[in-house]
Amino acid sequence: MLDRFILRLIQPAVRLLARPLVAAGVRANALTWTGFAIGMLAALLISQAAFMPALLAMAASRLCDALDGAVARQTQPTDLGGFLDITLDFVFYASIPLAFAFAEPARNALASAVVLAAFVGTASSFLAFAALAAKRGLHSLDYPDKSFYFLGGLTEGTETLAFFAAACLWPDSFAPLAYGFAALCGLTLVARLVWGMRAFAQAAAPAPGMRHD
Repeated sequence: MLDRFILRLIQPAVRLLARPLVAAGVRANALTWTGFAIGMLAALLISQAAFMPALLAMAASRLCDALDGAVARQTQPTDLGGFLDITLDFVFYASIPLAFAFAEPARNALASAVVLAAFVGTASSFLAFAALAAKRGLHSLDYPDKSFYFLGGLTEGTETLAFFAAACLWPDSFAPLAYGFAALCGLTLVARLVWGMRAFAQAAAPAPGMRHD
């Protein structure tokens, strides 16, 4: 829900930071892998109850995630880059709730499982819509720089990172935060299902006056 506004706010600064990286020959995919590695470090730190260092690692990871796209757009975007970006992002997002389960299994395991199940719903609806949108040649006006159709919702990247940050700041409240966030994911899934059914039903409907058997 907030991604489009946050992206517009930070894009000028991200483009400025990307320019010296491009001049130094840093590749977008190298930033993608670096951000992923730092994200995995954040998950490891959470599993060891080192929550504040984990929060700093997550911030560094997401900075790399923002910079890889900016570097790609200033050089040459590739399908491989888009594939790595979305795949590694989803692995990162799944690793953080799992890490909280490792940190406090008795308290957090069930809540972590609920969040991960909610992530499956939001991720599958996101990717299914993107695949069919590409097949039909649909493009997102809200996220024109994305390498695939970026379908929004109540729980996008900004909201997910806010949930992770809150959980690191108040780790004893992970379970209620997780259940609340999972509920928002459920609403996102319902909204995407409705949107997808309407979008593809309209695309499949014959134009007035056309014959169909």
